[in-house]
Amino acid sequence: MNIELFVQRTELLRQRLEDLYQTANVLPWIPSDLIPEAFKELYTTSQMLQLAVEELYQQNEEFIQTRKLLETQRQHYQDLFEFAPVAYLITNQQGIIQEANHVAEKLLNISANFLVGKPIIIFIPHEQHPYFYNKLTQISQSQKIQKLLLPLQPRESDKFDASLKVKSFTPKHGKTTNLHWLIQKISEHHSIASKTFPIESDLIDDFPINKYSKGELIALNPLLICYVRQGLVKLSTFSEIGEELVTGLATSGMVFSPSMTSLATYQAKALTDVELASISLTEITVSPSMNEILLPKIQQRLQQTESFLFITSRKKVQDRLHHLLDFLKKKIGEPVPEGTRLTFRLTHEDIASICGTTRVTITRLLSQFEQQGIISFDHKKHIICNRHLRKENV
Repeated sequence: MNIELFVQRTELLRQRLEDLYQTANVLPWIPSDLIPEAFKELYTTSQMLQLAVEELYQQNEEFIQTRKLLETQRQHYQDLFEFAPVAYLITNQQGIIQEANHVAEKLLNISANFLVGKPIIIFIPHEQHPYFYNKLTQISQSQKIQKLLLPLQPRESDKFDASLKVKSFTPKHGKTTNLHWLIQKISEHHSIASKTFPIESDLIDDFPINKYSKGELIALNPLLICYVRQGLVKLSTFSEIGEELVTGLATSGMVFSPSMTSLATYQAKALTDVELASISLTEITVSPSMNEILLPKIQQRLQQTESFLFITSRKKVQDRLHHLLDFLKKKIGEPVPEGTRLTFRLTHEDIASICGTTRVTITRLLSQFEQQGIISFDHKKHIICNRHLRKENV
């Protein structure tokens, strides 16, 4: 039964009970003290049920709207990945291609439809296979960016020397590890820039730094990309009735910008004291080093949006909260004797917005989780996810 039909039938039941109750009260030959107590209680219960249904209906509407907004933003990040100016591949640990953008199609001279499912090694000369397999094992076991210099053989085209930068990423809701590849022709790399590229931290330090205090709204410019040097930023939009909907959380090393979303209303707020570097889109266009740094971070925002979509896809609010806490534990958690402490505090309103429910519901569920030993709180009211918080409990 869909929720609209359920609401209609509940309202019909309430109206019938109200008519019966009123009739029993006004009949002159039936004294009011003879009205069965059970009938009175049934009427009261129907009123409570009606209130609960109205709240359920409102939560369902908010949940649907949040899902639509997140899907819109996810598609926008996917478009940024597809049309990035650098060849980008995503493979599994065995090197089987799972995603490829348009530049990768052109570089390897094969459409993405045919690339997906193919091992990347088919584009590497046979004599380099032992070396490549050895490096693939090392890459999968490390969290550091690895750089390979290898010849590549595109489909029905001339071989060329390439620079491959690769890093392993573990999906938020899975046990497998993906490898993310940036590929450039070495000849292009040297002709565009004749100097050695600086490391990320040194490069970001060259841009203007802006500081915001906790609770302060961040001024957004569509011609700039904001790089979070320190702190936590809440990214949000607003529903048609003016309710705030959280669409992302940007922590240290992440980026955000109005140019990276298609949402009509987009707001950034400092949840802690924040330091941001402002990077001009013009600078990104002419700098291959900035492209290499920012493309994985745009992909990171896409992955976070997909994680939020996964969370809101859970039917039960309790399940959504479980998955959100598990996500936050991985992204902003630090180990403590009791489990994993969230380094930043989110309000119950923020958590409710992500989970597509109300603040009252989140407060109640957090209290239940605390009683069950799933979470606890430190003296600063930071949530501690105890070791009992596991996806299999959901």
